[in-house]
Parts: sequence; structure tokens; C-alpha cells
Amino acid sequence: MSERKTLDERQQMSDLERLRHSCAHVMATAILRIWPDAQFAYGPPVENGFYYDFDMKHRITPDDFPQIEAEMKKIAKENQKFERQTVSRDEARAMAESGRLGGLSERPGNPSRFKLDLIDKIPEGEEISCFRNGDFIDLCAGPHVGYTSKCKNVRLMSVSSSFYMGDESKGQLQRLYGTAFESKELLEEHLVRLEEAKKRDHRRLGRELGLFHIDELVGQGLVLWKPKGALVRRALQEFITDELDKQGYAQVFTPHIGKLDLYRTSGHFPYYQESQYPPIAERDVLEKLADEDASCASLVHGLADGTHEGYLLKPMNCPHHIRIFASEHHSYRDLPVRLAEFGTVYRWEQSGELGGMTRVRGFTQDDAHLFCTPEQVSAEVQGCLGLVKTVLSTLGMNDYRVRLSLRDPASDKYVGSPENWDKAEAALREAVRTLGVEYTEEIGEAAFYGPKIDFVVKDVIGRDWQLGTVQVDYNLPVRFGLTYVGPDNAPHVPVMIHRAPFGSMERFTGLLIEHFEGKFPTWLAPEQVRVLPVSDKAIDFAESAAATLADAGVRTGIDRSSDKIGAKIRNARLERVPYMLVIGQREAEEGSVSVRHRDRDDLGPMPLDAFVASITREIAHRAL
Repeated sequence: MSERKTLDERQQMSDLERLRHSCAHVMATAILRIWPDAQFAYGPPVENGFYYDFDMKHRITPDDFPQIEAEMKKIAKENQKFERQTVSRDEARAMAESGRLGGLSERPGNPSRFKLDLIDKIPEGEEISCFRNGDFIDLCAGPHVGYTSKCKNVRLMSVSSSFYMGDESKGQLQRLYGTAFESKELLEEHLVRLEEAKKRDHRRLGRELGLFHIDELVGQGLVLWKPKGALVRRALQEFITDELDKQGYAQVFTPHIGKLDLYRTSGHFPYYQESQYPPIAERDVLEKLADEDASCASLVHGLADGTHEGYLLKPMNCPHHIRIFASEHHSYRDLPVRLAEFGTVYRWEQSGELGGMTRVRGFTQDDAHLFCTPEQVSAEVQGCLGLVKTVLSTLGMNDYRVRLSLRDPASDKYVGSPENWDKAEAALREAVRTLGVEYTEEIGEAAFYGPKIDFVVKDVIGRDWQLGTVQVDYNLPVRFGLTYVGPDNAPHVPVMIHRAPFGSMERFTGLLIEHFEGKFPTWLAPEQVRVLPVSDKAIDFAESAAATLADAGVRTGIDRSSDKIGAKIRNARLERVPYMLVIGQREAEEGSVSVRHRDRDDLGPMPLDAFVASITREIAHRAL
């Protein structure tokens, strides 16, 4: 609600959004029939549903959902018509002061206080409208479906707290979420997907499988990779590093902070300021300002305008890589220069937007920056796109679409000349056409320094995730004065390509946990084999078998507990270990193992050396 939509923008709702917007009004009507004192703020459609913010004495809990849903179904059966009514500003205020707006009738002594505020926010000269269904009337620009009978396939999903207009000082409200679809079948399919998503939730699985931890004492959005999660991350990094070595990348390491002037030059500060942690002042600056009894505001303004020296937790790796490139002289014969880094960056996200590993404040990108001649751009971009395709195909993520994000010529958030933007967009458009996949162009979604190609992957339950990205940048090389010597012995400005196939290790791993439901393919699994001795008589051979596997590079554990073999097998399956080797006295005498698979069950007895050969081949091929 911080950025008010125009009337034209409000009318751009899809049919499904229109339905869900209407269901929000039906939900408000139902709540008022049960709790007439409710004060409603606003109720927009959102991704996958709708919500309404309101204030009342009764605190809604999931126990109230059946009663509210039953009342909503009654309202749907009543087939109330959604009727639009245009009113003057004075008429709207009078209705709000009487409590009629957002109510079923006038409510003396209970004016519609949120509606009074919203009326004041409507620009002078803009048409004011209300929508009515039955006795309920609300300040609303629309649009809506024709009748409430369309609003029968609904389900209340959750309730939470919110702040009016996102402002804590304005008091806490209740926010009730629901969802709706055009048919009962579509609603049921959605609910099934949600149940599947709960089973696959990486936050729950990450905790149960011991993959990662987020600790309040460390800070929200800052992931602690536990040993098992670190093994998954290491396997992913080794995989991408192997591919980078084949393509001639050079790996670099850069610090986690940089001087503010570095980011002023790049444009990240101030263009990216709202998404950054606050600058860090140098110690002597702090001491000087403290001696002068200066205010915090003077420090903030001084860091912003360059009066004071300071540092910034890096929001991007590219300025550091640029300075590595600039540290040496380059000829056109040296290009392309490909610099890669698993670089950790820091972004300030609102606490309400954080979620497990997929929305964090500190994350590591599988980042790389390529510096090339204009003639090399097309081939280098295609190489980057090929790398992303290799990553996705290796992991079985073959259902994806491609998004070409371009600048909005009417916006002032982009840096660089229109000519350079035109060249960069043309280069990406040419490259994306070589992929042979469907792609869309989205105006206004480019980074501030250049257009980009994003891969949007659909997971096994139909959710979209933006993962790999490739960007062409003609602007940062100019801002940093980068040059190389061309065949004419004159200086030329290189073109810069940004690319990250995974996007971030945190987000990508969170997605993989959910995609595989924690059942990683063997090459990714933190524990690839668990040896299960049936009794103490088999422990010596079990230890020897585990050591043999470990020597072959297989991540192996051994269950030395006194549990019976059935319990050992069950525990290994619960922990998603791909292979279990049952070793009893007979196996110990024969030098064999009885092989069980997490999903394929009992595979029978096998000589130990044959199993080692089989699993090492599976790991080397990164088989799914």
C-alpha cells in the first residue's frame, strides 16, 4: 500500500484477480455478520489469493475459519450483485463518519476510521467509487465479478498480524488470508499442491535433516550451514567449478567490504541504497564526530555525500572484479578475461520478507564477470547460457522459461547512455533466440546497469523460481574507465558480462531441498552410504567396508548403535540416505554387502568391490 496504484492500473486485474478481489469483499461481509464491530482497512488480491486487514476486539484463530467460511457460502448462495456507485468526496466522508463504509449499516459512535484516512489519500479530481454487495458497502475502485455466486470456491488459509500502511506507529491489525478459484477442481488441486509444499518445505526439512540453522543471536536472514548442508554446498561448488575450469575461468577471492567510493563509482551507492546495510564509518571519523558532539544525522549525511570516509558490506561482487581487471594492462589478445568467485554479498531485506534460505540477508553467489570485446559478446553470452542449461539439465530441472528483462525508457533508475542500452539489449535478444525456448520480454525489470536474461524454473509442484541470470553491461566499464589496447593500438572500452547459474547458494539449495524433498541424488547427498552392522560380530567388517568406501571418495557413515536392523534401516531412510549396506555374519565372512536403496528398496547381496565400482560411477556421472 506504500505506492498507490492509479485507476487504470487497478483495472488491469486478470479474471482470477477480479474473482479473488470479490471474495475479499464476501469475506468482509461474513466477518461483519459475525462481529459487527470490525473496522476494515483494505483487501487486495495477491499472489495465490487475497487478504483483508481489519481491527476488532475478537482475535481470529484458525478455529474461527469454519464459521466464517460457512457464512461466506451463504453469501455466495444469496447471489448478491456487485454494484458500483460513484460518490463525491463529501458523500464518501459522510458515509465513513457514520460507520457505513466497510460496514453492513450505519454504526453510530464507530466511524470507519481507516476509510476516512484512505479518502484523504485519494488525489483531488480522482473519481471516488464504492462497491456494494447486499448490505455491505466499501470504498473501492473495483473491478469485481458480477455476483457473489461466483465466490463459492474459497478457502481461508491463515491469519497474521499487520500494520496499517506498514507503519508500526499506526497500530496492529489482523490480516486474514484466503484463496479462491473458478472451479472446485482447481481449488482442490491448489490445496493438494499446498499440502505437497508443506511436505517439501525446506525450512522443516532443513531442520530435520540437520542441513542449516538460522539463529536469532546471529541475526535474521543469516544462514548457518551445518556440516551436512555444507557437504551439499561443497558438492554443488565442485560441480560448477569443474564446468568453469573447462571454459577457461580464473577463480578469484575478494573481501566482504569495500570503500564507499568504490560503490559510488559503480552506482550501487546510492542507486541500490535501500537494499544495502548502512555504511560503516571509519574509526577516526566516529571519534572526531563524538568529540564534536555531532548528531547521528550529520554522520549519515556525511557518509552519503562523501564528506566522511566509510565502507560498505558489499551488495555485489562486480566492483571488486572490475578492480582486479583494472589492476593490469590488457590487449585485445588477452580477452575475454573470465573471473569467477563464490562471493558472499549482503542485502538489507525487510524482516517480514525473510524466509528460510530462499530470502536472506547474506548469501553467496556463484558469480562471474567476463570482460570481452564487442565482437566477442554474442559467443560469450551463449557460453554463459549454455552453462546455465548444463546446471539445470544435470539436476533434472528441464521445465523452465526464459525472461528477457529490459529497461523502461521512461524511468530514471538506469545508468548509462541509451545507445549502450540499445546495444546490450540487442546482444541479449540475439543470444536468447539461439536457445530455442520460449521467452518473454519484460520492460522495466532490468538491473540499473544493464539488461538481463533470467531462467525461471518450475519445480515439481508447479512453483516458479528465478534462478540463473546472465547480464550484458556496457555501463560499468565506462564508469570505471576500463580499457584494453585494440588491434589499432588505441584504447577501447571492454564489454562486461555478469552471470550466476545458481543465483545464490542459499536460495538454490533451499529450492533443491524442496525439489527433491530432501532426497538428494547420490552425488549431492551429504551422506551417500550408511553401513548397518546387524550385530557386534559384524562390526569389524562393517568398519573395514566404511573405510574402503571413504577411500574411494564416497561419503559414508556407520550405525554403531545397539538398535535392531529394522530400526537402523528406518532411521537411514528417514534421514534420506541413498544407500544402506546391511552387514551380517554371512556378509562379513563372504566379503559382501546386502544393498538397500532409499527408494528402490532391497537390491540384494553384492561383493563390496562391485558396489564401490557401481556407486563411484553413479557419483562421477552425477546421475539422478
